[in-house]
Amino acid sequence: MMPPKPSTNAPDDPVAAAIAERLQASLKESIAAGDGFLPFLDYMQAALYAPGLGYYVNGAHKLGEGGDFVTAPELSPLFGETLATWLAPVLRDDLGGHGTMLEFGAGSGRLAGDFIATLREQGVDWERYWIIEVSPDLRARQQAHLEATLTPQEYARVAWLDTLPDAPVRGVVLANEVLDALPVELFRWREGRVWQVGVTTGVGGDLGLAERPAPPALAEPVAHLQAEYGPWPEGYLSEWRPAQRAWVGALADCLAQGVAVIVDYGFPRAAYYAPERHQGTLVGYYRQQMIQDPLAHPGLMDLTASVDFTGVAEAAAGAALDVLAYAGQGEFLLGAGLPQRFEARVGSGEDARLTMQAAQAVRMLTLPGEMGERFQMMALGRGCSHLPLTAIPDRRGRL
Repeated sequence: MMPPKPSTNAPDDPVAAAIAERLQASLKESIAAGDGFLPFLDYMQAALYAPGLGYYVNGAHKLGEGGDFVTAPELSPLFGETLATWLAPVLRDDLGGHGTMLEFGAGSGRLAGDFIATLREQGVDWERYWIIEVSPDLRARQQAHLEATLTPQEYARVAWLDTLPDAPVRGVVLANEVLDALPVELFRWREGRVWQVGVTTGVGGDLGLAERPAPPALAEPVAHLQAEYGPWPEGYLSEWRPAQRAWVGALADCLAQGVAVIVDYGFPRAAYYAPERHQGTLVGYYRQQMIQDPLAHPGLMDLTASVDFTGVAEAAAGAALDVLAYAGQGEFLLGAGLPQRFEARVGSGEDARLTMQAAQAVRMLTLPGEMGERFQMMALGRGCSHLPLTAIPDRRGRL
C-alpha cells in the first residue's frame, strides 16, 4: 500500500458506525472474559476477520478510488504483466503448459486479469487459476472484473476457494500484500524484560492499550531478538508475527513444483529489529490515509505491520523450499522485464497521455521514495530450472 498522510477522520456512514459499535461491544466482551486484558494479536484478528464485523469481511469498500489503500496491481497493469512475463518460462518449460495459478487475496482481480491476459499474449497454456479470498465483497469484485476481462474459456478455468487445495499443485503462487495482514503480537521492551501489549477498557468504556509481563511464548523469541539485534532503548516497541512460519509451511505443503512470489513491505530481520526502529511498523489505513492509533475505527480500518523477510526465508528453508530470489520491488521488476513491458505498452510514444500514465506508474512501482524499496519481492521454488534469474539483483545476503 502507498503510505498516505495521517488522519483521524471519524466514520460518518451510519452503517459503518453500526459495524464499529457492534465490533467494539464484542471486543469488550472478550476483554472482560480475559480479566480485563486482550492481547493485541487477538484484537487484530477480530478487527480484521471477526465474522461479519472485521475489516476484511464486513463489506466495506477497500481498494482503489474511494477505498482505504491502493496496491501495485491497481496502479498499473505493468505490475501483473511483468510478473507473468517473468514466470512464463516456468509455466511453459518446467510445467509444460499444465500449471495452476494460485493467488492469495486477489484484491479487485486486476492482477489475475493482467497475468492471464499476458499469458494469452505470449501463447503460454495453463490449466486453472485459483483464488483464495476471505472477503465476500472483494470476491464479488474479482468475479465481475474477470468475467468482463477474460475470454469465456479463460473465465471458466477460474475458481474461488475458501481454503488451500486438498492436493499439492504444480504451478505459480502469487501473494501480493498478504503476509502483512497476518495478526501480530505487539510488545514493548522495558526494565530489561518483554511486556505484552494488549487492549483494555478505560473508566469511560473506551478501548485503550495496556501492558503486562509477556507469557513465555512471546517473551522467549523476543528476548532472543533483543540479544541478537539490540541493545534496544528503554520503551522499544515492535511486533512479532507468530503465524508467519505456519503460513509459509502451508504454502510449501501445497506446492509440489513451481514458484511462489511474495510481495510485501518489510525488511530483513536485522533492519526490522534495529534499535533505531523503536516505534515498530504497525499502522492503520483508513480512507487513503495513514492512522497511527491502532485502535481507531475498529472494523473499518485496515491494520498492517511489516514483514520479517528473514523469517520467511528461514521458514521456507525449513519446509524444503528454495529461496530463488530476493530484492527490493523496484530492482526486482526492472530485472524481471518491466522496461520491455513499458515499451510494448507505449509503442512509439505517439499517445502522450498513455505514455505519461505508464511512466508515472513505473516511477511509483520502482523509485526508492515510492514503492521501489519499501516493498520487497521474494521468489520461493521447488523443482524449477527455467526461471530467468540472471537480471534480478541477488540480495539474499541481506537476509
